[in-house]
Amino acid sequence: MPKRKKIIVITGGAGFLGSHLCDRFVEEGLKVLCVDNLITGNLRNIKHLSKEKAFEFIKHDVSKELHIKGPVNYVLHFASPASPVDYLKHPIPTLKVGSLGAHNTLGLAKLKKARYLIASTSEVYGDPEVHPQKETYWGHVNPVGPRGCYDEAKRFAEAITMAYHRYHKIDTRILRIFNTYGPRMRIQDGRVVPNFIYQALHNKSLTVYGNGRQTRSFCYYSDLVDGIFRLLHSKIHSPVNVGNPDEFTILEFAKLVIKASGSKSKIVYKPLPTDDPRQRKPDITLAKKYLKWKPKVKLQQGLQETIHWFKENLID
Repeated sequence: MPKRKKIIVITGGAGFLGSHLCDRFVEEGLKVLCVDNLITGNLRNIKHLSKEKAFEFIKHDVSKELHIKGPVNYVLHFASPASPVDYLKHPIPTLKVGSLGAHNTLGLAKLKKARYLIASTSEVYGDPEVHPQKETYWGHVNPVGPRGCYDEAKRFAEAITMAYHRYHKIDTRILRIFNTYGPRMRIQDGRVVPNFIYQALHNKSLTVYGNGRQTRSFCYYSDLVDGIFRLLHSKIHSPVNVGNPDEFTILEFAKLVIKASGSKSKIVYKPLPTDDPRQRKPDITLAKKYLKWKPKVKLQQGLQETIHWFKENLID
């Protein structure tokens, strides 16, 4: 009798990161149930998986109760608008998917006795007063500012995950994702990587907010997916940063994009958005120690591959 495939539920599975996770777990031999309401996800991202017997798409808003027939081994909750443009456009769905969505997916994990992983974010640190950011830092967040709908949704998601772990003994993992980029990002999603690439490929001026000295670190999607895989199979229940600690100013990054794309674009400056973080750099000591993980793809290499993808797929 053939051995039954393990089954993994991935919410937000038609999104940028979620779709790459679907790829990875199909390759690992699991049956993947991809759940997405397509508010920011897109079926194009998973079209290549549609003929796979080990893949199933379920259109559903996980802010409403999620019913899955049969056994489930893993639940990964990645559903959420993830860029300022998206969560400012959809503030209430963002809050709901981080709270009700987390509650519903944790309930599914409890019912199925499945291992659970929540996708949190470096935004739980807000505009940090500690640099680089360690998991022990509690953050500097404005709960009533325009970004609060995303920041506080993720902070709540972490809190309810730990409550289910402590009270219901659910086997949980908390992933804090730092800036990630790569193929399948939406060109108009408002984040700095697709913004700059879109502007550069059209020889438009690259828009830098503030003086451009604010910093970010950029992790290529394949490195992040590997970190997620390792975290899921670890024994760590407390939050773990996964991201690239190589730090660049936004101005440095803009110049890299112009050079890598061969663009003739100039740089223009606009006022800094409210509560925009001045610094963002992960301390990945825990990931190195317990996951044996660190990023491998250098920014210049990842940028070339991402720019090439956008040239081939210059669609929203």
